[in-house]
Amino acid sequence: METSTKFVFLMHPKEYKREKAGTGRLTHLCLANSDLQVGVGFDDHESVQALIKDPRNFPALLYPGATARNLSAGGLGADELGGRQLVIFLLDATWSGARKMLRLSPSLQRLPRLMFAAAGRSRYVIKQQPQDGCLSTLEATHEVLLALERSGLDRYPHPEQLLGLFGRMQDFQIRCAADPARGGYRRQPYSEPGERSAAHGRSGARRSRYLRAPETTRSGS
Repeated sequence: METSTKFVFLMHPKEYKREKAGTGRLTHLCLANSDLQVGVGFDDHESVQALIKDPRNFPALLYPGATARNLSAGGLGADELGGRQLVIFLLDATWSGARKMLRLSPSLQRLPRLMFAAAGRSRYVIKQQPQDGCLSTLEATHEVLLALERSGLDRYPHPEQLLGLFGRMQDFQIRCAADPARGGYRRQPYSEPGERSAAHGRSGARRSRYLRAPETTRSGS
């Protein structure tokens, strides 16, 4: 799928090595104008820094927070881009992993932040999101493209492509889990996302911190 926006998926090494259902990799394979880079800290990453410093680009980070611009509400306009290519960095990791990646990358902390208003709950059946508002990398990219098209900043002619792939990937994982000859899969049936109860106690308190902005790195005096 062609997009004028460049998407850069910054994948945590654990996602790269262990995930059977990594949606960041799937999304990257669907988008012609995208990169996938693996690491934890990206201040010394040559390709990432080249994209950030290129004056032809408007680099931004998809990450919620008080200063994030809501793409769903028209928080970014074509006049602000000034003819530059919009480059969106996405942290592909667990929420705790993403916070660590951002903490170790001051250059990402300094980028303008983008967010969106999700149309509904996550469609992830084979994983439970830590709290409402959390989406997979694939779902987040889908929501961003919908918002960019509404704002006139990009075209998204085939929104069913990403979500269709997401559904087929999960169907495959569920079939694998039902096959007793395959090891490494859970054997309990998956409940629907809307039927799952939120975590309570210490686990719930820890998860409630995931959508807060991490502490920024301060320079010494």
